[in-house]
Amino acid sequence: QVQLVESGGGLVQAGDSLRLSCLASGSTLSSNVLAWFRQIPGKEREVVAAISWDTGNTYYGASAKGRFTVSRDNAKNTLFLQMNNLEVADTAVYYCAARNTPVIAVNPTQYDSWGQGTQVAVSS
Repeated sequence: QVQLVESGGGLVQAGDSLRLSCLASGSTLSSNVLAWFRQIPGKEREVVAAISWDTGNTYYGASAKGRFTVSRDNAKNTLFLQMNNLEVADTAVYYCAARNTPVIAVNPTQYDSWGQGTQVAVSS
């Protein structure tokens, strides 16, 4: 099992930037996809971005395209989400997740390891 710990959330103003981090441990990541999901109260959990650990192939959800960048540091087993030009609508709990396959998926049910979440709050 992969253990995941998110950090980097906080309270910011619209237009600001944040970088979220997810430290992974407990398993080899080379065959995994790691992803960022977010949970907005009253809404379904939705994919923000995903990356294949081995190849670096990426996927972005509609809300993230053009503003967010997912990356990873293989040597440090760390996943990142750079979020620029934040909007009030980005306010959510952001979760790191891992899937034990090299194929990117966008449904949260296809991921079996989850972090505790980190809160991002964007004010106008």
